[in-house]
This record gives sequence, structure tokens and C-alpha cells, in this order.
Amino acid sequence: MARKTYPAEFRRDAVELYRTTPSATVAGIAADLGIMDSTLSAWIKAAGVPIRGQSRPAGRSAPPDETPEQELARLRSRVVELEDERRKLATEREILRAAAKYFGRGDELVSRFQFVAEHSNTFEVKRLCQVLCVARSSFYKWLAAAPARAARAAGDEALAARIRAVHVQDRACGAPRITVELNDGAAPDARVNHKRVARVMREHRIAGIRLRRRVRTTVPDPGAALVPDLLERDFTASEPNAKYVGDITYLPCGDDGFLYLATVIDCFSRRLVGWSIADHMRTDLVTDALLAAAATRGTLAGAVMHTDHGAQYGAKVYAQLCTRLGVSRSMGAVGTSADNAMAESFNATLKRETLAGAHGWPDSPTARHEVFTWITRYNTRRRHSTCGYLSPTDYENAHHAANLTLAA
Repeated sequence: MARKTYPAEFRRDAVELYRTTPSATVAGIAADLGIMDSTLSAWIKAAGVPIRGQSRPAGRSAPPDETPEQELARLRSRVVELEDERRKLATEREILRAAAKYFGRGDELVSRFQFVAEHSNTFEVKRLCQVLCVARSSFYKWLAAAPARAARAAGDEALAARIRAVHVQDRACGAPRITVELNDGAAPDARVNHKRVARVMREHRIAGIRLRRRVRTTVPDPGAALVPDLLERDFTASEPNAKYVGDITYLPCGDDGFLYLATVIDCFSRRLVGWSIADHMRTDLVTDALLAAAATRGTLAGAVMHTDHGAQYGAKVYAQLCTRLGVSRSMGAVGTSADNAMAESFNATLKRETLAGAHGWPDSPTARHEVFTWITRYNTRRRHSTCGYLSPTDYENAHHAANLTLAA
């Protein structure tokens, strides 16, 4: 049964998936997500994203009773328009050529505002801003702030020198300890914030010694009630919506830290019927994923939900939600990943195919978008060996079709 209401996060991700997939159509994306074409079109229009393939208004045609003199005047006017358009395109082409060389240096600190400032004597600021898609008001505001920016940069350089002096004495020091050292005995107006110290250290590649930390997502709750293992490592099912597995995995996002993904996977088809992404591991993360699965299926009554012994799955709120939805809880042994192997395998596949060997995503928005895109493809396009090399959605559809044939 299709979902009647959709979270704002789901709507934004669906629009972003359409915007960043040039070959996709509204109908194709809507079919993949299991929503109506008109619903997705409304979301896209509300977000201000143009819909590809819409017909444009036809050009002006000659009036049926136009005299030769009127035709000549109209054609001359059209020639002037085309000349203006040609000059405009030639100017934009020159700007883009200059921009390609400028930004081709690979200097991440170079901004579009800086490019406009350096080329304002050659081209109009208005045209430069139009081609580079920046607001003129923002450019002039940036230009007016140049003295303050220079003073701040000089202050950061002076602070970097102070940081290096402390860091040379003890290379194990990180930002917190260096901040304390800098502020020790300093006058109130000379004290620095630990966030500024961390930023300057990052920009100048000054780092303390640290070991790679293993991110632990399964933290057992010793006070939780015992839950039996109803699957006993049998991750198969004879029909959809009977047995599910779930887990939490971390998504490394560079300087943004981590996002966390909670999953609900159908054992019959390996389809991801519910998921939730957040920057925390509170119980809301797993309850949101289970509610999303219930919305996708229409009902989870009579199904089994198998997880590990994470505190989120042992929480009272999660247990109450399972009872309300008619779901039987199941848990494997503590510290035994094989008892939830299917969910662990899904997490490994997701990271292997999205990261392609990288240690993480550059930031949280990129991670969220790429995971959302991959999940959509996983459910609807990616062929799964367990499903006879059909996608999970196609495998379920084939099962329903076979049942209808038998019933007939």
C-alpha cells in the first residue's frame, strides 16, 4: 500500500535525486520511489527545480496580413535582437574561458567573488555575476568586508604561530590542550576560543597524535528484558512482510563527524522497506525506521523484527512501538555478529559500493544524498543473487504475480 504522507526529509531527497540525475524522468523517479507522478512533480515545482522536457512557447510568427514594409521592420528588429544575443553569448563565452583557467588551478581558497573582483575591469560586474550564478548584492557585501577579512586572516596567521610554538613542545597536544595552554595567564581580551584554535590548526595542518577510533554502534542495555532469538540465523522467508532484520551503521562524514543509518530489511526479498538517517543514535533513530517500514507495507502485524542487543532496540519506547504495530521482537546473542549477519552484510555492501574504497564522505549532505540515491537503486535496479538476480522490488512483484496466477 502506498504511503499517504511523506516526511519533509524524504521529499527533499526525492527532489534532489531528480535534480542530480540528468537522464531521469519524473515518471521514472516516481516509479522507483513508489509514489504518484503528480506528487513528485508537485514537490519538484515547489522546490523551484525546472522539470526537464517541458515544451517551450513557440517563437513569434508573421501575422497573416503583414505588409512587406511591416515584414522588413520586423525582420530588422529580429536581427538587432539576435546581434544583442550574439554579443551576450560571446561575452559569456569569454568569461567562462577565463573562469576555466582561473578555477583550473585547483586552489580551493579561490572563490567566485574573488574571480569577479579580479575581472571587473574587463567585464561588467553584472554580467560576471550572472555567468557565475552569484548575487551582485552578495558580491558587493563581500567586497566591503575585505578589510575585516584581511585583519582576521592576519590574526589567524599570528595565532597559528603561537599554536606552532606550543605544538613544538608537545606534538601530542590537540586543540583542547593547546587552547588551555594559550589561555593560561592571558589577559581577558587575548583569550581564544577552542573552536577557533581547532579551525586554525586544521587550516594549517597542525594535528596532535591520535589513534583511529573504532565507532561502536551496538551498546547493550544491561537492564533490558530478555528477548528470544526467533530466527536462529535463518534469514529466509517464504513470503514478504514476515521476517525482518535491522541494524544501525555509522556513516563517516569528514569534519562533520558521523551520520547514523537505521535499517529494516525484509528477509524474503532483501528489500530495504524502512530506514532513517540522523546525526544521533537515540531511540528515535530506530523507531523512525520501523514506522517508515510500517508506512511502506501498510501493516507489520504478525511480522518478526530481528536485531542485535543495541540499547536502542532494548529501549522501552521501541518495545512499546513493536507491540502497537503487532511486531514480535527477536534478538541474537550478545557480541555475535553472525546472529544478525544479513543486516551486517547489507551495511558492508552499502559502504563498499558508495564509498568505493574511500574512508568517508566529504560532508553530511553528500553522505545523505549518496546513501539515499544508492538505496533507491538497490531496491529497484540492483540485481541481487538471492533474488535470482532480480531487484528486491521486481522479486516481490514476481512473487505477487505468481500468487495471483495460482489463485486464478
